[in-house]
Amino acid sequence: MRRTKPEKRIINPDIRFNSDNVQVLINHVLMMGKKSLATRIVYNALEKIKESTKRDPVEVLDLALKNVGPLMEVRPRRVGGATYQVPMEVRNDRRLTLAIRWILEATMGRTGKSFAEKLSVELMDAAKNQGSAIRKREEAHKMAEANRAFSHFRI
Repeated sequence: MRRTKPEKRIINPDIRFNSDNVQVLINHVLMMGKKSLATRIVYNALEKIKESTKRDPVEVLDLALKNVGPLMEVRPRRVGGATYQVPMEVRNDRRLTLAIRWILEATMGRTGKSFAEKLSVELMDAAKNQGSAIRKREEAHKMAEANRAFSHFRI
């Protein structure tokens, strides 16, 4: 276990939309240090969202992240000799991280043309409460509901 908690890094908002969530998404799309490529992919996806929905793409992104972010999750807790899956509420920063992670996993699982197109379709689906990322959130909620009997073991 750590002696101290690491300090939170401050992430500056992105240049084009001045949004923290867009910058966090760019940082999660980033692979092998190619930040300019990750930025281009995310901006292309947001442009495709703007063309197809005629809405502000940052609003669609925020709604998708809000819809996909889980409220409850199960965490393993060892009591005696047994390990129980204890349902717990999810902190806001973890909720955002899980939402982005699940959206990107669902994007990679899609068949389609470019990654930007797949990302834009997945974000639009998540904003409409559809798609694989929403299914993943529902699974997490079902697990928390099924293990509600162990909620008295909370940390």
